Amino acid sequence: MLNMILLQAAGGAAGASGWSSLIMIVALLAIFYFFMIAPQQKKQKKINAFRNSLKKGDKVMTAGGIYGRIREINDTYALLEIDNNVTIKIDKNSIYQSMQDVDESVKN
Repeated sequence: MLNMILLQAAGGAAGASGWSSLIMIVALLAIFYFFMIAPQQKKQKKINAFRNSLKKGDKVMTAGGIYGRIREINDTYALLEIDNNVTIKIDKNSIYQSMQDVDESVKN
């Protein structure tokens, strides 16, 4: 008898729980988007804008920790002068930040 009552209660609430489950999934997806995906896209746009604004003579640091001055910049690579008459060719995407950003982070 108890089993029959539990089955009837579960069957009656199945329609309501279907909608509430759907609403919960949509809410979780919205939260995931606003806390994870949107900030990452904003950060990536900022990085791309920084890399596109680079010009000859800028002091930068690479992702590998090499400090230098841009001697030549292209769409895909940059020539980075790391010492007098020492130039290396690096991928433009490996340029991490400018020296101004490094100086500000060291001061803080």
